[in-house]
Amino acid sequence: MNSASKTVDTSQSTEQAAREQRKARRAATLNRVGKGLSMVGLGWIEPILKIAAGDNPQEQVKSLWQQLGIPLAAIGLFLMLWSMTAPLVNTSLGTIPGPSAMWEQVTVLYADHQAQRAKETAFDLRQAEKKADAVSKGEEYKTHQYTGKPTYLDQIATSLKTVFMGFVLASVVAIPLGVFCGLSPTVNAALNPLIQIFKPVSPLAWLPIVTMVVSALYVSADPMFEKSFVTSAVTVTLCSLWPTLINTAVGVASIDKDLMNVGRVLQLKWSTKITKLVLPSSLPYIFTGLRLSLGVGWMVLIAAEMLAQNPGLGKFVWDEFQNGSSASLARIMVAVFTIGIIGFLLDRVMYALQSTFTRSATR
Repeated sequence: MNSASKTVDTSQSTEQAAREQRKARRAATLNRVGKGLSMVGLGWIEPILKIAAGDNPQEQVKSLWQQLGIPLAAIGLFLMLWSMTAPLVNTSLGTIPGPSAMWEQVTVLYADHQAQRAKETAFDLRQAEKKADAVSKGEEYKTHQYTGKPTYLDQIATSLKTVFMGFVLASVVAIPLGVFCGLSPTVNAALNPLIQIFKPVSPLAWLPIVTMVVSALYVSADPMFEKSFVTSAVTVTLCSLWPTLINTAVGVASIDKDLMNVGRVLQLKWSTKITKLVLPSSLPYIFTGLRLSLGVGWMVLIAAEMLAQNPGLGKFVWDEFQNGSSASLARIMVAVFTIGIIGFLLDRVMYALQSTFTRSATR
C-alpha cells in the first residue's frame, strides 16, 4: 500500500508540475502578445485573451473596463455633448455640424473617390484601345495621364508621402548632428546658439523662403517630384528636425563614461564605437526625439499645405473654407478628425518601432 500510495503521489505531483509549466508558458505567451498589442494601441485585447484563458476573470474584467470601457464612455459622452451643443452655434456657413452630419460627408467623400477611380479606369481603357489601334496602323501614340481632380483619399495619401519625405530628411540631418553635439562639447557650443535661434521659427516664416529657394534651384524639364511636394517636404524638414537633434545630443552626452572608457581601452575604431556603443545606448532618447519630430512635422505640413495651396489635407481644408457650401463645415470637421487620427496612428507606429529596437538593442 505504501508503495502504491507513493506511486500515486508521484504521479499527481508530476501532473501538477506539468499543469504549472503549461500555465507559466501560457502566461508568458499572453504577456508577449499583450506587449505587442500595447505597442499599436490595442492593449485592451489582452484582458479578453486572458479571460478566454481563464486567468482571474474578475481582475481581467476590471482591467478591460479601465482600458476600453472608460475611453469608450468618454467618447460617447463627447459625442453626446457635441450633438447637443452643435446646433446652438450659428456661423456664416450655418450651424456647426454634429456627428451624424459629419459621418454623412464621410460617405459622400468615399463615394466621390469611388466615382473618380471609375472614371480613371474608363479613361485608361479608352486610352489603351486608342493606343492599340494606333499601333496596329503603325502610328505613334502619346499616352496621357488622367487629370481628374484629386479625391479626399488622394489628398490623404499626398500628405502622408510628404510628411514621410520631410521626416526622413530631418532624421538624416538631425541624428548625425546630434551625435556630434553629444560627443563633442566644442561642436555643441558651436551649434547650440543656432539651434536655439531656429528651433522656435514658425513654418509660416520658413515657407516663403523655401518656396523661393526651391523655385530657383529645383529647375528641371522632367522633375522627379513636383515643386509643391519638395517645398512642403523641405518645410517639414526645417521645422521637425530640432526635437530629434536635441534628444540625440542629450542621449549621447548622458552615456555612461565608463562605457566610453572601455571603448578607448579596447582601441575601438570610431565607426565601431558609434555603432556598438553610442547609438545602442542612446536609442531611447533618439526615438523619443523621432516621435516628437514626426508629430511636429505632421502639424507643420497641414499649415504649409494650407498657406501655399500645395496638394494635401491642408489644401482640402482651405478649399472647403473658401467654397462656403452648406457641407463645407462638415467636411472640415471630417478633415480635423482625419488629421488627429492619422497623427495618433503615426505616433503608435513610432512607439512600436521604439519598443522593438530599444528592446533588441539591450539584448
